[in-house]
Amino acid sequence: MKVVLQRVLSASVTVKGVITGQIEHGYLLLVGIAAGDDEATVRRLAADVAKARLMSDAQGKMGVNLRDAGGQALAVSQFTLLADFSKGNRPSFNGAAKPEVAKKLFELFVQELSMQLGQSVPTGVFGADMRVELVNDGPVTVVLE
Repeated sequence: MKVVLQRVLSASVTVKGVITGQIEHGYLLLVGIAAGDDEATVRRLAADVAKARLMSDAQGKMGVNLRDAGGQALAVSQFTLLADFSKGNRPSFNGAAKPEVAKKLFELFVQELSMQLGQSVPTGVFGADMRVELVNDGPVTVVLE
């Protein structure tokens, strides 16, 4: 499992011209579920995201977690995070979980993160062609695995 976490001033995801998820300051999370990932992995990464102290404290340093900063999270499923270019210029996605497994685990990730943050986590639409807009803050971008 791979999560690209971007600290944002705002972010939204649109499917077929309709905004399906939108936040103000917080984290945009691009989430890739790998073959072999399980519920324990998903729960651990949801907890890691919730505990990550990447929001600015009173001194302007990264020292506050998302919940304490009053921020929000937007989660977008993205199997392309598991791209493998080791055999050439065209990516293989064999490392990504099968869609039916990935969807279930992505939904569990969103549920767990919502519980940890004490608020609903909006999302895109699993498997859809999505447009993601964001205003990166910092910029701060980290990868959790």
